[in-house]
Amino acid sequence: MTRYEALATEIAESIRAGVLHPGDRLPSVRQTRASRGVSPSTVFQAYYLLEAQGLIRARERSGYYVADGARHLPPEPEAASQPEDDAVPLDVSERVFEILESSMVRDVVPLGSAFPSPLLFPLRRLGQILASSVQNLDPWSTVDDLTPGNARLRRQIALRYLADGLQVHTDEIVVTNGALEALNLCLSAVTRPGDAVLIESPTFYAALQALERLGLEAIEVPTHPREGMDLDALERAIQRHRPKACWLMTNFQNPLGSLMPDEKKRTLVQLLTRHDVPLIEDDVYGELYFGDKRPSPAKAFDSEGIVMHCSSFSKCLAPGYRIGWAAPGRFARAVARGKLTTTLGASAPAQAALAAYLEKGGYDKHLRKLRRTLAEQQTCLAQAIGEHFPAGTRATRPAGGYFLWVEMPKHVDALHVHRQALSQGISVAPGPIFSAQRGFTNCLRLNYGHAWDARAEEAVATLGRIARDASMRELALQTS
Repeated sequence: MTRYEALATEIAESIRAGVLHPGDRLPSVRQTRASRGVSPSTVFQAYYLLEAQGLIRARERSGYYVADGARHLPPEPEAASQPEDDAVPLDVSERVFEILESSMVRDVVPLGSAFPSPLLFPLRRLGQILASSVQNLDPWSTVDDLTPGNARLRRQIALRYLADGLQVHTDEIVVTNGALEALNLCLSAVTRPGDAVLIESPTFYAALQALERLGLEAIEVPTHPREGMDLDALERAIQRHRPKACWLMTNFQNPLGSLMPDEKKRTLVQLLTRHDVPLIEDDVYGELYFGDKRPSPAKAFDSEGIVMHCSSFSKCLAPGYRIGWAAPGRFARAVARGKLTTTLGASAPAQAALAAYLEKGGYDKHLRKLRRTLAEQQTCLAQAIGEHFPAGTRATRPAGGYFLWVEMPKHVDALHVHRQALSQGISVAPGPIFSAQRGFTNCLRLNYGHAWDARAEEAVATLGRIARDASMRELALQTS
């Protein structure tokens, strides 16, 4: 744990214990720096983290204060997962499809959805630019913009990398039909059927589906809910299983929301480079940070081209446009060939529209508003969980993204909660779909990317009631 995280944890515990009350003013940055013997940067980072978690609020020219309702927030999970250290053949797609189909109905409260609300994005402005782009589209762009993609868009993506301190040449970037195609192309480029791939535990279910489709085996590695994959366990898994790739999210992991610290990312890349294991980095939530700076991807620490960085505009700007990309380092040629022999290219009009939007400016202004909205909605959801779910429930407080990972008491069956909630018009994503070993049976992933209103609040109250009833029923059975 870093110094700022330790400071933030200590303050959070004081708030939950009632030592600090809602409305209390925190010591100033100068006072805390002097009393704790830390740098101003450490204090600011701690306060930014607490603010992102909804525990404190900044008042202009006044300082930081304990937020209203802060004591209702549930505690965070503390322990890393403990999956079995075995290669697992996959059979998850049917269950994933069955559960996810239930979240695609508009009338259902979409706490189980994988997507944020489409109302959060500048779709009208994008539509105007798209219309103009189509009218002025160079006919030859339908050929020129095949693999690897629109040159103007790839330049804008490269400029985004440069702004974050990364040197990624436009020739390395391959534009894809969303990040999922980028990830699948990268996986196909470095594996063959029967190979083993390292994944987080829990992991994004689409990773499990991709491995299943390609006939690969999954090696689940213990993962901490705040800091991501356990690197000691990762090295042991590499030595035992000799995997051909590692697929993970270092920034705001789905479903945990974990954020790997920079030094740990550096160590991760060094470890994988030493063992010559390519890293497929899914970074679709990297722009949705709540602090003062975008967290670096693992690719920022890659000097050997071993990191295959994938992202998209679907989660932060243009859902439905299906424009993503891969920056696959030394594997760029193999990924481009894979793209050329499967889908050839992404939509030329959509690429042109996004390039024009990024060139005109306004993207960062949109992102600031989006991040602020998501941070506020996270606090509302977390407070509702703390108020309505059974005693012993824990929930992550990510510093970005739009998912919370909820650990209910051990005897509460997440699949039962899913079925009961769906019967009342509420979708959730139960823990077992995020595991090749079908673990996390008492866990839920909940989405705070949709508007927080009376309907959403009532849905969480209903979920809490279902979980409490299940908890009491199981306890009664155990004591009878």
